[in-house]
Amino acid sequence: MSFQLVSDYSAKGDQEQAFEKLVKSLEAGNAHQTLLGVTGSGKTFSMANIIERMGRPTLVMSHNKTLAAQLYSEFRNFFPHNAVEYFVSYFDYYQPEAYIPRSDTYIEKDSSVNEEIERLRLSTMGSLLTRQDVLVVASVSCIYGLGSPDDYEGMMVPVWQGQELARDDLLGQLVSILFERNDIAFGRGKFRVRGDVVEVHPAYLEDTAIRVEFFGDEVDRISTIDVLTGAVIERVDKHTFFPAKQFVSSAEKMQRAMIAIRAEMKERIELFEKEGKLIEAQRLKMRTEYDLEMMQEMGFCQGIENYSRHITGRAPGERPYTLLDFFPDDFLVLMDESHVSVPQIRGMYEGDMSRKKSLVEHGFRLPSALDNRPLRFNEFMELTNQRVYVSATPGPFEVVNSRPDNKGCIPVHGNKERGIDPISLRQLRIVPSPTEDPVEAFDVARKGNLLIVEQIIRPTGLLDPVLTLKPLAGQIDATIELCQQRTEKGERVLVTTLTKRTAEDLSEYLQGAGLKVRYIHADIDAVERVEILRQLRAAEFDILVGINLLREGLDLPEVSLVCILDADKEGFLRNETSLIQTAGRAARHINGECVLFCDEVTDSIQRLIDVTEYRRGRQKEYNERHNITPQSVVRAVQKSLHQYQDDRSRAEKLNRSLVAEEASVYDAVNVLSELEQEMQEAATRLEFERAAHLRDQIKELKKRAGLEKGESRPGKEKEAFRKK
Repeated sequence: MSFQLVSDYSAKGDQEQAFEKLVKSLEAGNAHQTLLGVTGSGKTFSMANIIERMGRPTLVMSHNKTLAAQLYSEFRNFFPHNAVEYFVSYFDYYQPEAYIPRSDTYIEKDSSVNEEIERLRLSTMGSLLTRQDVLVVASVSCIYGLGSPDDYEGMMVPVWQGQELARDDLLGQLVSILFERNDIAFGRGKFRVRGDVVEVHPAYLEDTAIRVEFFGDEVDRISTIDVLTGAVIERVDKHTFFPAKQFVSSAEKMQRAMIAIRAEMKERIELFEKEGKLIEAQRLKMRTEYDLEMMQEMGFCQGIENYSRHITGRAPGERPYTLLDFFPDDFLVLMDESHVSVPQIRGMYEGDMSRKKSLVEHGFRLPSALDNRPLRFNEFMELTNQRVYVSATPGPFEVVNSRPDNKGCIPVHGNKERGIDPISLRQLRIVPSPTEDPVEAFDVARKGNLLIVEQIIRPTGLLDPVLTLKPLAGQIDATIELCQQRTEKGERVLVTTLTKRTAEDLSEYLQGAGLKVRYIHADIDAVERVEILRQLRAAEFDILVGINLLREGLDLPEVSLVCILDADKEGFLRNETSLIQTAGRAARHINGECVLFCDEVTDSIQRLIDVTEYRRGRQKEYNERHNITPQSVVRAVQKSLHQYQDDRSRAEKLNRSLVAEEASVYDAVNVLSELEQEMQEAATRLEFERAAHLRDQIKELKKRAGLEKGESRPGKEKEAFRKK
């Protein structure tokens, strides 16, 4: 199937010219192209049009799980008839294996696997091997080691109606691809047998299983069934079962791998003994032999990925297989927020290698474990033929490589080093950077004359926020005054600080001034952050104080003012990219304004001013030419489950959600347990807003039951509630 874009939107503003130019560049064979799209210009819609026009399997990379989930949801709506997949790290919690020589501390690998994300990962791998119309939204997890695509494809088990196949042969094949038989607890990755009927729940399907019925040694009928009820959904002619795990290999390869692992172990032990490292030698022997026994008996072991080089038959130092190997050669890569994604990919290899070297040197792992690693940056570039970088603030790497001359130098403006020239991108001058190493350039031979495609016209007609500079002296008092002015109009405010402590202290101070305020930073969990943002939009409070979380990806149309404290403190949080991204949070409101508190106009601030003036001028010209009146973005706020009109309706709705223990007594503890389980399940399905709403129910119930503070043991909770 080809990609079929389904949308009520039509291309407006800069969108059509943007994706037309990018498609032309891709068709010309260019490896690098950049979409410079401002906040609110509809970059995701342009990306969807590029995907439809190119009609090739596509990887969309995002730099964190939350934004990846947002993109996944949007692309599923744009392409309901195609395979839109989600591939991120499947760990809810992950503590990597490590050793600290200074304190002789070994930290064992500890993790909690999210089964729903694991299912989505397996679904991704299966779709890439069986379909062409595949769009994968992924995090940096896609450059980490994975099983061989040839092994994975070679172990798929096709079954079709009329096939000559004995029931026991099918069962043996299912076991060989790591399915487990369980006739009682039927779940993903398991199968059950009832006479001549075999029911299999593939690990990549959620609520659907496959029923295979035999007549003698022939497949008589194949059906998809509902896992819960067993009811037949539809009859099918054939079905292919994919392996139940991501790391799979044939029995022959496993046997060869175990021989190679044992040989490497002996060689390494001899080296340790020669150097007098007897503890390391003994440690390595015990750990490796235990893993080999597990692989021999069970087909896998804990940390089997550390032996992936031997299992896949790779040479020492050779790059690992990753998700990129599951794509065909002509696939397309779109890198969202590339100014963050590109440096993130660059940094993965060295961090992983430094940790593993310590494990190898002290006998916790064989040297071959070093080859279980993420891709180096140059390996990633070799595997990806064509890339589109998408960002409101493209970095030097994207700018350099998207130029036709591509000489590996940083573009500058006047005597100042510049990532972009905001006055006219078409007149960028390239000169060597006098203070920085040249940015690495790839694919010097170009096939087109593309620079950077701008998408800075918003369909809403909204202009970039007005910039106002104020002195540092009295910045807190000035912030209070500005906040009061906005809140009186029913508008919301973002305030950015440099540290978590400052964010917390400032929030407390603003509360003392009579303002409704909350803070947000990295110590607050993901579900809580989503709920805080929802409450801000719903006007449950008016001012949100934060640090670096008020940048890429936040969609807050009600925010009309952004205050940046200590704006002249140059650094990561106050560089050009950060300032442009932070100011953009007010770009969805007609009264958008960004106030920068500074005593000096730094280079970064001046660049922000230049970029803003350029973009405002372009938007004004477009609005006048097309008679557009700017309008604020309007988007519905999803209500919390416990926003009721009065106390009576609140009590009635809450009571309907409780389970009766006696005529007038409710078992609050059991209900709390059920609600908490629902909340966890919602979070695993990436439904963070629903998880936050369920958390509201839990708080309300605890309040009514008198369980907010004190002992939390079930017996005391029940007794306290009954007495109440």
